[in-house]
Amino acid sequence: METIHAADEVRLSWDTGAERIKDGAVLVGRDGVGGIGTLAELRAKFPRARVRRWPGVLGPARVHEGPLPQAPSARERIHEVLKTGAVVVLAEHVGTAELRAAAERNDVVVLARTRVPAIVPSGRADLAVFDADGACVATVCAGRLVHRRR
Repeated sequence: METIHAADEVRLSWDTGAERIKDGAVLVGRDGVGGIGTLAELRAKFPRARVRRWPGVLGPARVHEGPLPQAPSARERIHEVLKTGAVVVLAEHVGTAELRAAAERNDVVVLARTRVPAIVPSGRADLAVFDADGACVATVCAGRLVHRRR
């Protein structure tokens, strides 16, 4: 099922000069980005899609560049990363088989070096929503909602 993730503002990247879409939305189908625009535009094009509205700013999920947060298990350490709005971790910080397996099971990308995250048409649907204080409201990893703040 397709889902439209909508927010007060959508940013295609976190660069200061990046495009911003007021009352923006991103269409997610399976694990990819199927459309980007205003909520009204995407609802008109995809009337059967489920709509999830989020308070704040929706943009690309982030890269977690430091050591993973401490938690009792590898799965919980990966989930702590997802709760920050990140879906990418650096290989140097997932040195055990358990951490690599937990990352793989959760579709978290493991990279040798950092990259600049961006939302691109037909790209993998890795999204995060942040409130006015910078706290993560929701994280979408490969099209799946993996965290939402209650």
